[in-house]
Amino acid sequence: MAAAMVVSAAGETPTIDEPVYVGTAADYLHEHRLAYNPEHPPLGKLVIAAGVAAAGPRFDASFTGDQGRLGRHLLYESGNDPWRLMLWARLPVIALTLLFALAAFAFARELAGAAGGLTALVLYSFSPDLLAHGSLATLDAPAAGFALTSAWLLWRARRRPGVYAPLAGAAAGAAAATKMSALPVLPVVSALVLVSVWASRRPGPGRAARVRTLAAGAGWASVACAAATAVVWASYLAVDPRLRRSYRAPAPALHGARAALVDALPFPRAYRDGMRMQFGLENLPWQGFLFGHVYTGARWYYLPVALLVKTPLGALALWGAGAVALVAVRRLRPAAPYVLAPPAVLLAAAMHSARDFGTRYALFLPMFLAVAAGALGALRGLLGRRERRAAGALAALAAFAAVSSVRAFPYYLPYSNEAFGGPARTHLRLHDANVDWGQDLGRLATRLRTRYPRERVWLVYKGSGVPSFYGIRAADPRAAPPERVRGLLAVSDSAAAKARGRLAALIASSRPIDEVGHSITLYRR
Repeated sequence: MAAAMVVSAAGETPTIDEPVYVGTAADYLHEHRLAYNPEHPPLGKLVIAAGVAAAGPRFDASFTGDQGRLGRHLLYESGNDPWRLMLWARLPVIALTLLFALAAFAFARELAGAAGGLTALVLYSFSPDLLAHGSLATLDAPAAGFALTSAWLLWRARRRPGVYAPLAGAAAGAAAATKMSALPVLPVVSALVLVSVWASRRPGPGRAARVRTLAAGAGWASVACAAATAVVWASYLAVDPRLRRSYRAPAPALHGARAALVDALPFPRAYRDGMRMQFGLENLPWQGFLFGHVYTGARWYYLPVALLVKTPLGALALWGAGAVALVAVRRLRPAAPYVLAPPAVLLAAAMHSARDFGTRYALFLPMFLAVAAGALGALRGLLGRRERRAAGALAALAAFAAVSSVRAFPYYLPYSNEAFGGPARTHLRLHDANVDWGQDLGRLATRLRTRYPRERVWLVYKGSGVPSFYGIRAADPRAAPPERVRGLLAVSDSAAAKARGRLAALIASSRPIDEVGHSITLYRR
C-alpha cells in the first residue's frame, strides 16, 4: 500500500482541493494565522504542514489573494518545484493512512483473531478509494481514520474504560478537528462509552448497581467529550494562540435549528464560523452527474450508488457478509455497535449533503467495513463441514478484490469495478473526484510531447494545475469559432460529462483517439 500510494503521489499533479490546503498549511507555518480556508478546521492542514515544512518552499508573505490563488501562487509563481512540494505535502497523509491500516488490523484481530485481522488489512490496503485519497494532501482520509481509531479504542474501553474512553474521545475530536462532517460521530462516541462502561462493570440485577454503572458511564462519556473538545481547541491554538479572526470570508447568518446547533458547540469562534460557511455552501445550487444524467441539487442515493460502482466486487461481498455476521452471530453481536453504528451515522449525514462530488465523502466506509469483513474470521468452528469451503470463499473474494485493485495501478481515482466496465468507463457514470480531479495534467503533457509533437492543441481542463508550467501550449476551444478548432482537442472527462452548448457540439463533431489516466480524453478534429 505504501509503495502504491507513493508512486501515485509522485506521478499526479495537484487535484482541485490540494493547492488550497497546501497553501493554507504554508500560511500556518509562516504567518501563524487562520486567514485561509476557515470552512475546514486546522488539524488536517497541520498534518500537511509537516510535509510542507520538510520541503521548505519559498513563501510570499505579501500575497493578498483568495485561498484558491494562494495555493497556485505558492506552487507555480514563487520559484518552487510543484512536483517536489506536492510529494512532501502528501507524505504525512500517506503515513497516517498506513497507521490507520494498522488500527483496522488491530481492531479486526481483537474481534476475530489473526485471520480476521489479515482479511481486514487486505481489504483496507487494496481499497482503490483509500489508495487514491490516502495519497493526496486532502482531509478525507485523516478524518475517516481518526473516526475508525476512536471506534477501536471504544471497543478496548470495554476492558479498561478509564484508559481508553478519554483516548477514544481525543480521536473523535481529531476527526472533528479535521473535517466538520465528522461531527456526527461525537454523540455516537458518547453512547458507546456508556455501552463500554456497562460491559466492563456488568452490574447485577439491583437497581442501585445499575444506577451507579449508568452514572459512571455518563461520567466517562463526559470525560471523552471533554477530550474531544480539548483536541479541537488545541488544533486552533496551535495555529494562532490568540485565535484572531483574520479570515476575510463572511460567515453567513443562520436561523432555526442550525443556528441553535452552531451556537451550542463548545468550540472556538472560528470553528463555529466555519460551520456557518459550510451551511452556506450547502445552500448553493451544485451540479451533479450520475449514470449520464446531469442534475442540480443532490440525490439521496448518490453515495450508495457511487460506492457500488467504485468498490471491488469481492470487497462488496465481504462487506455485506461481515455486516450480517456482526448482527446475526451471537459472539460477534457485542461488536456490532462499534463497527456499524459510526459509519451508519456518518453515511446518513453525508447522504443529506448538497454536494454529490464523490465517494471521498464516505471514505470511512472502506475502513469500517474492512473490519466488519474481518469479523468473518470469528466464524471458524461454527460452520462444521462447511468451514473449509467458507474459508476458501473468503480467501477467493479477498484475492479478487486485491487483483481488481492491482489492475488499476496507478490510476486509483477513476477506478470502477468489473461490473461497470473498469476504470476506462467510470467517466460514463460518475464525475469529479470519482474520476477526474485534475490529477493527470502532467501525464497529459508527457503524452502530447511523446505522441503528438508539434500538433495544434485545444484544451478544456478541470483542475488546479497550470498547463503552461508543464509545457502544454493550448487554447480554449470555447473562445474560438468552431471552424477554427482543428487538431487535437483535450477535454477533462468531468467537463465532458456536463458539457453543454459549444463544448458539447465540439465533442460531438470530434473523433476520440486517445485517453490519459482514464480522466482526460483526446479527440481529433
